[in-house]
Amino acid sequence: MNDVSQKLANSLEQLKILQDQGVTAIRSAQLSRVHRERLLKYGFIKEVIKGWYIPSAPDESPGDTTSWYTSFWAFCADYLNERLGSDWCLSPEQSLSLHIGDRTVPAQLLVRSPNARNQPTGLLYGTSVFDMKLAVPEPADRATLEGLNVHSLASALVNCAPKHFVAQPVVVQTALSMISDASELLSLLLKGGHSTVAGRLAGAFRAIGREQIASNIVKAMTAADYTINEVNPFTEQPPLQFGRRDTSPHVNRLRLLWATMRDDVIAHFPAPLNTPVSAAEYLTDVSDKYVSDAYHSLSIEGYRVTPELIERVRTGGWNPQQNDNDRQQVDALAAKGYWDAFQQVKHALERVLNGENAGTVLEETHGDWYLALFGASVAAGIINATDLAGYRNGPVYIRRSMHTPPTPDAVRDMLPALFELLQHEEHPAVRIVLGHFFFVYIHPYFDGNGRMGRFLMNLMMAAGGYPWTVVPVERRTEYMEALEAASVRQDIAPFTRFLGVLLGLSL
Repeated sequence: MNDVSQKLANSLEQLKILQDQGVTAIRSAQLSRVHRERLLKYGFIKEVIKGWYIPSAPDESPGDTTSWYTSFWAFCADYLNERLGSDWCLSPEQSLSLHIGDRTVPAQLLVRSPNARNQPTGLLYGTSVFDMKLAVPEPADRATLEGLNVHSLASALVNCAPKHFVAQPVVVQTALSMISDASELLSLLLKGGHSTVAGRLAGAFRAIGREQIASNIVKAMTAADYTINEVNPFTEQPPLQFGRRDTSPHVNRLRLLWATMRDDVIAHFPAPLNTPVSAAEYLTDVSDKYVSDAYHSLSIEGYRVTPELIERVRTGGWNPQQNDNDRQQVDALAAKGYWDAFQQVKHALERVLNGENAGTVLEETHGDWYLALFGASVAAGIINATDLAGYRNGPVYIRRSMHTPPTPDAVRDMLPALFELLQHEEHPAVRIVLGHFFFVYIHPYFDGNGRMGRFLMNLMMAAGGYPWTVVPVERRTEYMEALEAASVRQDIAPFTRFLGVLLGLSL
């Protein structure tokens, strides 16, 4: 090992010590100047603000937001604890988002603390923290979510600004659906004499179908001699009514988003040609598109494949034992896996073209697609067979995205709900667009989600009378930006229009 490598290794050892201690927000004092400057030079840490750093990947290109979005929440927790001690709390509105499992990185994180400076602190890539000099809830009305001090769910609903019910109805309605009994709210409402808030919350609960909770709030406040004016705070009627036991925030939010996005999809997606095509003809057309589809789908994921390589894999003319280049082997294994998965998808297509419910076929076969997608990599020893055992069991992050996929526990709630939505959805465009979007939004696997999402999309295309559609790698940026708009801003129109343009059909 040369002298430069030895010095870098020593610096990396110091960084590893901090990471093993769970440190994300690295202060200048935690690394010597020599180690800090060396790690900065080689891209292993990145400065967020003066004196504060985060770990980063040395191969990140300038402007790559991945390490920052991945570190955002842990950095803010460490930074705020260091600056404000334990006497701080995120705003009620941000607290609601975290309670329902939405960890989308906000442009500005609002924080309350008696020690605040009433000014913003600029962070990376246009994000910031704004700490406001305000009292924080009493300890009994606070909670800690993954190191972040937040309002308890009841406190967040009581203290949430009225305009948030209008600006973020899905967030608020999902949070309301998590409340199982009025007593969680009444102690706060009565203690603070919040008659106006009580009327707003009673109206909100009644709007989502929680009649008993709404009535109990009104009765309890009236009995305490408060006059209650019950008001529905939502400008539009909530698209779903919730039963008493619908308390999974992940499933409820998925169902709400599906219902609110549905009309936009129908408005912006072209109708099918309705030209009769036999199952045999359709499958022949799909097979003819294989090389193009594999090239573009794999290239979108960063694999360096060529049509020639794909053709060799398809015809059995590639032997991994004869391939000594690691990078080429990984690319070729990805191509082999794609070919194997494609065959499984074609079997599913045949079932759908013969009249079976596409959502049911997807639920029954998607596991087979995934096993085939990575079977060649397991056989070659590139990945472990245990990695294919069901859905992911840890966190995952999407490169350059402000969207943080749900936790593994949430995945296990959300995917069955997604399959059920697909099974009962009558409009083909909704199945196509929202099926693809929500699959990659949930991100059930550590790898392969994009390829699986496009397979799912095309299964729904076939069920709706649309042709197999290739997403070209040349339009990757537009594709990813449209998915980001849907994930972060819940704006599904760009993604809907994008797929519609690829089909080349008019509205």
